Amino acid sequence: MAAFVVVDSTSGPTGPRALTSDEANRLAITRFRNYQTGGRAVTITVPSTAGGLVITGSVDYRAKLGYGVVHGAGRDTSSDGLVQWTATTVLVHPMANTPATAPASPPGSGWFSRPLQSSGSSLDSSLAIALSLGSDRPDNAELLPQNGAAWVGPDQVAGHQVDVMTGPHTHSVSGTAGDVRYWIGSDGAMYRVRAGVASEPQPVVIDFDTQKYVQVQPVPGAGPTR
Repeated sequence: MAAFVVVDSTSGPTGPRALTSDEANRLAITRFRNYQTGGRAVTITVPSTAGGLVITGSVDYRAKLGYGVVHGAGRDTSSDGLVQWTATTVLVHPMANTPATAPASPPGSGWFSRPLQSSGSSLDSSLAIALSLGSDRPDNAELLPQNGAAWVGPDQVAGHQVDVMTGPHTHSVSGTAGDVRYWIGSDGAMYRVRAGVASEPQPVVIDFDTQKYVQVQPVPGAGPTR
């Protein structure tokens, strides 16, 4: 098994170690919890050697549709604007004065559509990962430890006491390179995910409930999302 970095050496016992039965059950249901909820507010920090991007928005895990506003971090504003995405398509809407949050109803024009790239783009990999963090059924709790899932250590996210766990290499989260780490509450709720992307040395970080969830509305005329 690969070595894992300790999350916080001052917060209590640290791993990695094998999952307990309770931890395996929570890891198994965490993506299903997102699907049950319907949608989650997210902040996606996209890594890039040229300066990262931060996407603030919402993901509808039943419609398999994400939508938010993009701001550059440590770079110019050429990539700023709105973005909506599915598992196969990315729609971008450049804006000169990008708002802090995306308008509840997407603009009816000014969108540019392109296929979502399966490799070579940290942005597209990050969007795919965020969208894949919901599932209409739980994972198999018994298979998770067999496939390499582990407990890393305790942590806190936005006041929530959580356990940090790694998913196995075979965990069905697309667009990742190596292990995926989950910050999971006592009820199986997902509060943060960190995943490596093949095109960048730094991981993508997805934080949940960073703002109020807004129901995602499809871009007018963009067609079905499924």
